[in-house]
Amino acid sequence: MINEKTFLFNSFLLGIYITFVYDIIRILRRVFRHGNFWLSVEDLAFWIFCGAEVFLLMHRESNGILRWYAVVGALLGMLLYRKLISRFFVKYVSKGLIKIKNLTIHILKWLWKPFAMVCHALKNKLTYILKVLKMNLKK
Repeated sequence: MINEKTFLFNSFLLGIYITFVYDIIRILRRVFRHGNFWLSVEDLAFWIFCGAEVFLLMHRESNGILRWYAVVGALLGMLLYRKLISRFFVKYVSKGLIKIKNLTIHILKWLWKPFAMVCHALKNKLTYILKVLKMNLKK
């Protein structure tokens, strides 16, 4: 009986963990937009990860036998995490990371300006030198 309660609790924690991992993926999708191909790759990797985690739990706790109360425990963990934490976690962490990303981009652009000005000046000088050379070679 104690092993079954431990198994139920571990499956509950696995449900929370799996939902948390998916929230991390959701946050990254909000911060770094990308196309359908990469969304599909992420989803495939996530589901392979979930399958492996569930398999390992079943193997470790019940010798690979599927116990329905473990499925219910995982679903309850997912549901509880989703209702209590997920919405706020994804919203505020993604907003914070987007602000950090935008600030970083702004700083990098500011730092790049002197180099861009030097590159522009060099380009103008090289263009002028090439024009002079062409004119001298035509004579």
